Amino acid sequence: MAKRDYYEILGISRDASPQEIKKAYRRLAIKYHPDRNPDNSKEAEEKFKEVSEAYKILSDPEKRQIYDQYGHAGLEAEVGAGAGFGGFGFDPFKIFEEVFGRGSFGGDIFGDFFGRRARVREAQPGSDLHYTLEISFEEAAFGTEKEIRIGRYEPCSSCKGSGIKPGSGPETCPTCKGSGYVSVSQGFFSISRTCTQCQGRGTIIRDPCRQCRGAGRTRTTRKIKVKIPAGVDHGAHLRLGGQGEAGLHGGPPGDLYVSLRVRPHPIFERDGNNIICEVPISFAQAALGGKVTVPTLNGKVKLTIPPATQTNKIFRLKGKGIPYLHSSSRGDQLVKVVVETPVSLNEEQKELLRKFDELRQGNGQPRMKDFFNKVKRIFGS
Repeated sequence: MAKRDYYEILGISRDASPQEIKKAYRRLAIKYHPDRNPDNSKEAEEKFKEVSEAYKILSDPEKRQIYDQYGHAGLEAEVGAGAGFGGFGFDPFKIFEEVFGRGSFGGDIFGDFFGRRARVREAQPGSDLHYTLEISFEEAAFGTEKEIRIGRYEPCSSCKGSGIKPGSGPETCPTCKGSGYVSVSQGFFSISRTCTQCQGRGTIIRDPCRQCRGAGRTRTTRKIKVKIPAGVDHGAHLRLGGQGEAGLHGGPPGDLYVSLRVRPHPIFERDGNNIICEVPISFAQAALGGKVTVPTLNGKVKLTIPPATQTNKIFRLKGKGIPYLHSSSRGDQLVKVVVETPVSLNEEQKELLRKFDELRQGNGQPRMKDFFNKVKRIFGS
């Protein structure tokens, strides 16, 4: 679809002055702003964007000159084919803000102009707090309860959060008569702005609470118990609702987020809900088989090593791993056996190993035999 002429959109002549362009934009932006057209916001938003695009181009002397000479095609050629409004990176609401000025009449232009009064002293929720808690590997696996100390703002115990001295009360603001806003005439329309005396609350405090100095809350240190469920992992976050900062003017408190840091274990390594444990065994145990003692989270168990076990062989102990969150099921423990080469041998031991190697004569080591057979096939004998 062909784009409409920018001058036609704004309803101005091609020799319109910058002041006339801005005046036309202000009138149409107010008319088509989506907040003023709740029953037809989609169509209004399209027209609002169209008006904003026209104003942005015609209010820029360089872009206006390109448009006057080459039309829409000239603008698209400058920023890339098909770029149009989006290619120049226009934000229609930002343009509106730049022209009317956010806060230039003492409040938020969007809220004040369209009748949504800015009540900055209305109830405000408290801020969230964050705490990092370090726990052991076992505590993460089986769960625990910890007590932490945090500093936070809580409702003032004297005024119960009102900010007013006990026994007195708030007074109606004499400037806005309790409405929280005042009207200011600006050209052909009237703008409502937040009352500067009461900050939009409609009341003023003549006699503030001495303990909190009118803030409604005081700083304190509180002990909080944190229940850590079984199966949590390093980096997990726990949310304690309502344990954050107290809100302002009756607002709800924030939340407390506890980040868990799990200390590494000297023996176990976690892989999801499984545990990996590396156990060294002797050459004789690997060759002849036998039983070895293996540590688990629930104590020591005996593991049977079959004869001819190779290094890095993994054995699985069912249900000896980490519990699944909010479940009675558990992962497994993976035991990786590593054949340890003996060190610091005496002469007698060395001689016995030499004799064993001579008696072996290449038998009983299929992996070695298979490897050298492959070498012969590749490189020849």
